[in-house]
Amino acid sequence: MAQKVILLVEDNPDDAELTRRALKSNNISNQVVVARDGVEALDYVFGTGKHVGRDPLETPAITLLDLKLPKLDGLEVLRRIRADERTKFMPIVILTSSKEDQDLINGYRLGCNSYVRKPVDFDEFLVAAKQLGLYWLLLNEPPPM
Repeated sequence: MAQKVILLVEDNPDDAELTRRALKSNNISNQVVVARDGVEALDYVFGTGKHVGRDPLETPAITLLDLKLPKLDGLEVLRRIRADERTKFMPIVILTSSKEDQDLINGYRLGCNSYVRKPVDFDEFLVAAKQLGLYWLLLNEPPPM
């Protein structure tokens, strides 16, 4: 069986690279696919647009979803993923710098599995990435798709 992909939905190239480095430094070797905006994220998930031909039934092991995205914000991405029968149980962690209580409430209301605020400190970010990777890739038991 092929190793599951981590879908990282992040428009900031520095944050995307930091996340990749943090995962790699914690020996999390899953392929990381980066979507730079909400439309690209949905194209990847559903096998449309530049990802046409990708099997949408091969869902990512985990999606790390930023909220403040160009073209389509993270909450709308989450809403559309949860509205589709094929992807409604796909593990999604909101990984954001937002400190807005309403974003937190809306994220859970729309069905995120977890909400994590990005630590500003690099060492704290490394620890957070390790914990996310270990939990979602090794410990968590997702429902069969």
